[in-house]
Amino acid sequence: MRKKFFYTVLSFVFSLVIAGLAVFWLAQNALQQPLKLDAEHSLSVVAGTTPVALLNDLEQQDIIQGSIWLRLMWRLQQHQPSVQMGEYSLNPEMTLADLLEKWRVGDVQNYRVTLVEGWNFAQFRNALAQQELLEQTITDLSDEQVMQLLERPGMHPEGRFYPDTYFFTRGQQDIDILRQANRRLEQILAQEWDKRAADLPYANPDEALTMASIIEKETGAAHERDEIAGVFVRRLRLNMLLQTDPTVIYGMGEKYNGKITRADLRKPTPYNTYVNPGLPPTPIAMVGRAAIAAALNPKPGDSLYFVARGDGTHEFSRNLQQHNQAVRKYQLKRREGYRSTISPTSTAKETP
Repeated sequence: MRKKFFYTVLSFVFSLVIAGLAVFWLAQNALQQPLKLDAEHSLSVVAGTTPVALLNDLEQQDIIQGSIWLRLMWRLQQHQPSVQMGEYSLNPEMTLADLLEKWRVGDVQNYRVTLVEGWNFAQFRNALAQQELLEQTITDLSDEQVMQLLERPGMHPEGRFYPDTYFFTRGQQDIDILRQANRRLEQILAQEWDKRAADLPYANPDEALTMASIIEKETGAAHERDEIAGVFVRRLRLNMLLQTDPTVIYGMGEKYNGKITRADLRKPTPYNTYVNPGLPPTPIAMVGRAAIAAALNPKPGDSLYFVARGDGTHEFSRNLQQHNQAVRKYQLKRREGYRSTISPTSTAKETP
């Protein structure tokens, strides 16, 4: 009786081993089959999609065979219950094993969006809105609501996002890019603040960021950033008006048509540094690391004025007399409306 029971158990175990080997062979055979494709194919996966659903769908499209064995293999290998969302690139040379490995590691196709230094927040939002592969979640939200989503309630969005190239996958949300850009800006600002020069006229990093945004908009030549920073820092120390056109333009908003009139320079807005002392209330643009570093490490010197030469660089002057000479040299012979970017009196703003 015992011998019969022993042989029965042995036979059962042997059958299980044979069955297991058969399943393993079938699964391995299925894994090695090439995808039935004639050309490259894009597979879009939305959040929460299971491999079972994907394998069934691919089998229905006649791209694979033996999905039952593949589902079993996926479970036996204890992979995650869902596949990372995104877009997977398939080609005829791939096997099913290659496909499952892509799913396992989340090897999705990445796309990019570039946010440019000097842009304002409206331009950032527009750039994200143009990305059709991003899920648009902030289109109908105000700037204030966007900042609340980012857990920055009450914070003005200008200058709070780092300009860079950001990568994303199909179906990712636009707010994710802004979240990355905001965290990057805060990280870089903190790093540069720790390396700042002594005795700067800033009460906190936010004021340095505002100064950096002015430098970003004023600078046509990268090597002049710290020198322009030096001019503005010295003017702040002497309680001189900054008188910088980009702040006036920002304060004009949509009313700006490419020209600034004398009436615009006199019109009081919170951002008009021709009438308001000190820095404007917020940054006026998005800034790169170089502009932040310049604001926090201005070049020593005695220049208090600068005027555009027309080639992207500036002529720096120590006093008003030198500045007016530079204005006459570089601007009065140019088209009407071509003005100095910083000028303390109406004399320095004269045009033909």
